Amino acid sequence: MAIRLARGARLVVATHNPGKVPEIAALLEGRFNLVSAGELNLAEPDETESTFVGNAVLKARAAAEASGLIAIADDSGLSVAALGGDPGIYSARWAGPTKDFALAMAEVETKWRATGSDDPHCWFTSALAVSWPGGPVVAVEGQVHGALTFPARGARGFGYDPIFTPEGSALTFGEMEPSAKDAISHRARAFEKLKAALF
Repeated sequence: MAIRLARGARLVVATHNPGKVPEIAALLEGRFNLVSAGELNLAEPDETESTFVGNAVLKARAAAEASGLIAIADDSGLSVAALGGDPGIYSARWAGPTKDFALAMAEVETKWRATGSDDPHCWFTSALAVSWPGGPVVAVEGQVHGALTFPARGARGFGYDPIFTPEGSALTFGEMEPSAKDAISHRARAFEKLKAALF
């Protein structure tokens, strides 16, 4: 089997987060016919791995096997230097069962201020995995570094975007036009690697 993605292929995006689907669709430049795991009512697997890549692979494999389609999965999160890299792979869990990221951002601020550190350095990581049903998996990872920003600014994007200002920008991800974010984001950097491997 050639490890390549053919234009027009139907892919399942292994997510139940509606914010991720349009972002992934834009990064894939309309090359594929996308459906989300949520739309297919696929179960969400427990994220039991200790790395972003491990969890992306786990999710991609689960969606591919359950749907019979090639699956693409993303595992991403915010890491804060002063918090020893937390929330990291637990970024979604900090938002609780209702995925309340206002709560998660408040938790980051509270814990960061409690350290007494004035170091705002943080970074987003995105791991992407593509899995064929019963076949191989290709995984890559990208990062973007920046600074914590409080109070949160902007209503665009999703997750922790309103408290993250990337290096070289005065705007948070939450304030940026989607196309501007897509040009520099951790997910965009991972996609460049994925394109080089599979397109």
